[in-house]
Amino acid sequence: MSTWKTPQRIWLTGATSGIGEALARKLIAQGHQVVLSARNAEALTALCEGHPNAHPLPLDVSDRQAVIEAGSAIGSHLGALDLALFNAGTCEYLNAQQFDMDLVERVFKPNLFGTLYGVEAALPLLRAARKQGLPARIAATSSASAYLPLPRAEAYGASKAAVSYFLESLRLDLAQEGIGVSLIHPGFVKTPLTERNDFPMPMQVTAEQAADAIIAGLAKGRLDIHFPRRFTYLIKLLGILPPALRHQIGLRMTRTQQESS
Repeated sequence: MSTWKTPQRIWLTGATSGIGEALARKLIAQGHQVVLSARNAEALTALCEGHPNAHPLPLDVSDRQAVIEAGSAIGSHLGALDLALFNAGTCEYLNAQQFDMDLVERVFKPNLFGTLYGVEAALPLLRAARKQGLPARIAATSSASAYLPLPRAEAYGASKAAVSYFLESLRLDLAQEGIGVSLIHPGFVKTPLTERNDFPMPMQVTAEQAADAIIAGLAKGRLDIHFPRRFTYLIKLLGILPPALRHQIGLRMTRTQQESS
């Protein structure tokens, strides 16, 4: 697994569960200066205990003012950031027959706006690293669902597709400043969030495997970090099929079709 040659100053959100917790443990073990954010202050403290290079910063990413204040606190503590890794998010599935706009907003708030609040707060710190002559990078966890519309994924998939589009555009505009942008598109990863899913999850990987793939991709500066590749390449391929064919494949995945077959 590729790693950075020198310790990095990293801000990681969503650090106490699933992929985020696995990333936190690996980054701490590698000796990076890591600021860890999540809503669960007690879990953050336990995660950082005994590790002088790990710093807990409890945070609800849906609260813009709190995220801005977190950025200021990180600036006071570390001075700059080499990597801002936005991993916090949630997932709920929509029942179109009982359309629930509250659900849509609950998903979009942390997944999209929480990520963008983080970008807003982190950019001055990444620019500070560039002024020191060091590489700087934004990374965010999107989803393989951003490649292909799926049944019941209207809120989750759209929030992740919006993250991908926004950051790919931002990548173009930040290139002149030398700030890189990486997107992470996982397939199914075994986490407390996916354990609630009530459908088959093919080619599922562990959170530790996901973290290894993410760290290796970030160390190499990859623009699109996606895994497991045999699954994500298949989803990408389906995503570029003609709309009518994509529609027919999607219909076969809906519960009505599955229940009647």
